[in-house]
Amino acid sequence: MSGPEPHILLYARDLSVARGDRVLIEQLSLKLVAGERLLLRGRNGAGKTSLLETLAGVRAPALGGVERLATLVWVGHRNGLNPGLSAEENLGFWCKLNDLPDTGVADALKRMGLVGRSRSRPSRLLSTGQKRRAAIARLIVSPARLWLIDEPLAGLDVEALPLVADLLAAHEARGGAAILTTHQALPDRVAPHRIIDL
Repeated sequence: MSGPEPHILLYARDLSVARGDRVLIEQLSLKLVAGERLLLRGRNGAGKTSLLETLAGVRAPALGGVERLATLVWVGHRNGLNPGLSAEENLGFWCKLNDLPDTGVADALKRMGLVGRSRSRPSRLLSTGQKRRAAIARLIVSPARLWLIDEPLAGLDVEALPLVADLLAAHEARGGAAILTTHQALPDRVAPHRIIDL
């Protein structure tokens, strides 16, 4: 006798995604369940980011629809940091914007390896990897069950890989799920449960 069916967090039905007058993806259907890690994989320009934006509700679909059955947090590949604010200020502002308490900001940045001056200097002075760490820290302070992450390892150094892998594993163990994009192979520690090639 099989166990209960996993809780579905997101449905996409007959989804078509376009950029301008160019259709990138046609009639894609997918579902994401609790505890799952889904990878959207494809070459540059295949529509990975556009699809992720559509799943997140940032971009309207050309056709079809998306049903989100859980709260989500979106981390784009551009990080979304105000260059004049520190990592701490950026994360605090993001919390306020999303009606979340900012009490976990310092701990989230510490877990991502941003301590001391790297936490308090303007983001424009941070390295590419430090900016990415600051953006990923949003995942720690958010209670959202659905994580959508565009190119999660872009700009990160080797030391950050276990941090991201541990975050994903802990999130999925709590009943969360994640959709990632990449045009490269992911290391074993961040390997997906399922892949959709675009």
